[in-house]
Amino acid sequence: MPFLDNHPEVVVLRKLAAKRSLRLYGVGGFLRDMAVAAKEDSPAKDLDFAVSSGAIGLARAFARAIHGAFVVLDEEMGCARVVRQAEGEVKVFDFSDLRGKTLPADIRRRDFTVNALALDLLTFDGRKPLLPQVRDLCGAREDIRRKRVRMVAPGAFLDDPLRLLRAYVLKAQYGFSIERATLVRIKQDCARINTVAAERVREELFRILDTPRAGASFKAMSQSGLLLAIFPQMAGMRGVGKGGYHHLNVLEHSLCVLTELEELIAATAAADFELNGYLSETVAGGHSRRALLKLACLLHDVGKPDTRKEEPGGRVSYHGHERVGQRIVRAIARNLRISDRERYALEDMVALHLRPGYLANFSQASERMVFRFMRDARKEAVSILLLAIADQRATRGPLTTPERVAHLESILFPLVHRYFTDQREKPFICLLNGHDLIKDLQLKPGPDFARILREVAEAQHLGKITTKEEALLLAEKTVKVSGES
Repeated sequence: MPFLDNHPEVVVLRKLAAKRSLRLYGVGGFLRDMAVAAKEDSPAKDLDFAVSSGAIGLARAFARAIHGAFVVLDEEMGCARVVRQAEGEVKVFDFSDLRGKTLPADIRRRDFTVNALALDLLTFDGRKPLLPQVRDLCGAREDIRRKRVRMVAPGAFLDDPLRLLRAYVLKAQYGFSIERATLVRIKQDCARINTVAAERVREELFRILDTPRAGASFKAMSQSGLLLAIFPQMAGMRGVGKGGYHHLNVLEHSLCVLTELEELIAATAAADFELNGYLSETVAGGHSRRALLKLACLLHDVGKPDTRKEEPGGRVSYHGHERVGQRIVRAIARNLRISDRERYALEDMVALHLRPGYLANFSQASERMVFRFMRDARKEAVSILLLAIADQRATRGPLTTPERVAHLESILFPLVHRYFTDQREKPFICLLNGHDLIKDLQLKPGPDFARILREVAEAQHLGKITTKEEALLLAEKTVKVSGES
């Protein structure tokens, strides 16, 4: 009995439901995943259940029985969640009352056919294969075979507009295509996404960003109008056209950068333990740095429409677009309720995305330039370097040459490896700190402290000073120069 062996909690749940004379069905994603993989022996971490009635009470009793955490999600709709952590794994069990008087009525109110599968958990025979016992009332198996996303009913997006975005989650996760009638309805209803709570939209976006198909999915979202409904700040990017270095408008270019990044990661991270670990690191909110970097690719040029300027001779410039973009990204992150830590990382990626290109303007970047970039970029240095490489690869206008792309990569790839080498070595400790400035130089704390310490740290890194005495002399000189100016 692979299913029950892999999910012993279900045995407990079946007994509780039978004792209360409730009908209990397994529904949704875990059945879809089994059907897609044609495997029954992989344990699922998230299981959804539909209950004839009293789902909240059943969930509460289940939480007590397995020593899990219980929370009511929607009292009016009869929805609750139980979370259990055991042996380093987190399992999530969602319960809801049937949305119709019968199981078929409930299933026909679901979002997509591939999610409209159900298993009667009280009557199925655990000694037999599970998938043949799963009820398919809407053609889910055929749509899984054909790899397509198809809405169950025309009103699917009216019941819950978040389903507009979930269509692209399925596309990203499984490589499915969206069926024509469903796509037409998405185009008609895409503005409704703005009626959904920002937190729910955020989590679906990150589900897409966490897949290796985010580029294709966001491109499809752009074509349907859903992308600009979610990010209206990007609308002006369509009107910023091609240039000497670009073969696409800014919106198309940004989508291309995202795709180039995914190809870059696929070609390098899998074989690089340190890089893969860096990208997989959780920044905050359960979101990986890989996902944040992809979002930065999508938004890195969002400041260009507001900074576009025609220069003499017909040349077009976008001076300061990275700083304007940083402010726009800050507003987007706040709108999506992204955590402060993630927002800071995202802002740094956008604000500093041009810096690696400046390093590549020379045959060999100076140690001072590299130090200043690493100092300013901090933990996001590798993300910014990868963004710059993907950005360059997505720039294929008439003024872009293969030699320039190759030169940029010859400068930036070694800096990626240098970052990890520096992380493995003894951490850099500046010869001076704020207390030294107060004690030895009798300075009063103020905004100049950070500038003085930056000067000392840079000189120390470059080997110009090696002792605390030399550091104090440099600090004193810096104070005098500042006073004279």
